[in-house]
Amino acid sequence: MTRAWVLHPDIKSDRGRRDASMALEEAVSLAHALPELEVVGSDIVPLPKPQPGMLFGSGKVAELAAKLEANDVELVLIDGPVTPVQQRNLEKEWGVKLLDRTGLILEIFSDRAATREGVLQVEMAALSYQRTRLVRAWTHLERQRGGLGFVGGPGETQIEADRRAIDEQLVRLKRQLEKVQKTRELHRKARAKVPYPIVALVGYTNAGKSTLFNRLTGAEVMAKDMLFATLDPTMRSVRLPTGADVILSDTVGFISDLPTELVASFRATLEEVLAADVIVHVRDISHAESAAQARDVDTILDSLGVDKRTPQVELWNKLDRLDPEEADAVRQRAAREDTIFAVSALTGEGLDEFLEEVTRALGEEQRVEDLILGYEFGRQRAWLFEKGLIEEEAQEEDGYHLTVRWSAKDKARFESL
Repeated sequence: MTRAWVLHPDIKSDRGRRDASMALEEAVSLAHALPELEVVGSDIVPLPKPQPGMLFGSGKVAELAAKLEANDVELVLIDGPVTPVQQRNLEKEWGVKLLDRTGLILEIFSDRAATREGVLQVEMAALSYQRTRLVRAWTHLERQRGGLGFVGGPGETQIEADRRAIDEQLVRLKRQLEKVQKTRELHRKARAKVPYPIVALVGYTNAGKSTLFNRLTGAEVMAKDMLFATLDPTMRSVRLPTGADVILSDTVGFISDLPTELVASFRATLEEVLAADVIVHVRDISHAESAAQARDVDTILDSLGVDKRTPQVELWNKLDRLDPEEADAVRQRAAREDTIFAVSALTGEGLDEFLEEVTRALGEEQRVEDLILGYEFGRQRAWLFEKGLIEEEAQEEDGYHLTVRWSAKDKARFESL
């Protein structure tokens, strides 16, 4: 285990934008997302003005040096941007390794990436990040674990990556990524032939998207109380209790101050959101900064170019974490809005009403109709059974007499057979 200390620079010009204690709490949670780190302490460091040489003033640097030495700290995590010069000077002054917010998130993403595309995107983002500083080693190319080598690993300072070598590696990775993305495009086109609408779950990391996904689909997506428990998008074809067939997509969790390298590199991972027929914004309503997190999610959706006309539903999740009075107040506030639902993905509370709204947003209202099919239309009858649309059937002289429950889209698909 690597002993780590988390520092949140409370820059005077940023105060009021985010609560410093909440920002530090999130930074510590980020650190806990890496299993090999042991967070032994954390501090909010008031910072009137960032110093170009060492970020902090000389007095604060000396004060922190004593604290880090006393606690045998090996790694310092700074919740914010750190220039290559500041990083090199602080590492020399404190005798520890240092990682800024971007580096930490890259490390977490590398641990979480499960698909070939996810791994390639993380490596490209990491190389773009390294290219700006040229003080990191290419340890992710020979790692023994999932990370990028910023925290620990073989060859930590043995192989210096110069700009030309990084550029060559970026070109190679880009070519590999293009091949993978072509395959994804073929899969997406094949999926488009199955006329199921896409419902994309989005939200701040740890808002409960994967728990909701698991409840609705019966899948076993990793769902833990930690930041970035899942990274690569997961998709399942689901028949909702309302009778509508949809493809449900669980996407990577968003986070404030997402590194620009990741916004660009993970655009393909999030492109299911761009293709979604309905976007479901899952919020952890029990979190003290739920409103600020929601604004961060909206900002990222805007940066991705999500169509403003795409219907959005907002879920105020984790009612189970509130005391009864708070939960009642949240339910009443949500009830005043047509597209906001107070729910608990853990207990299932409020999900039926939410699913009915998704059905309405998709235009998938179900209606019952009687249908007579001649005996020569066996393929059409088989399709109705395959889709589970037949409620009753009787065989008469003129053919099959069917009672079907279907949506306008189902009827249109049937008539096109």
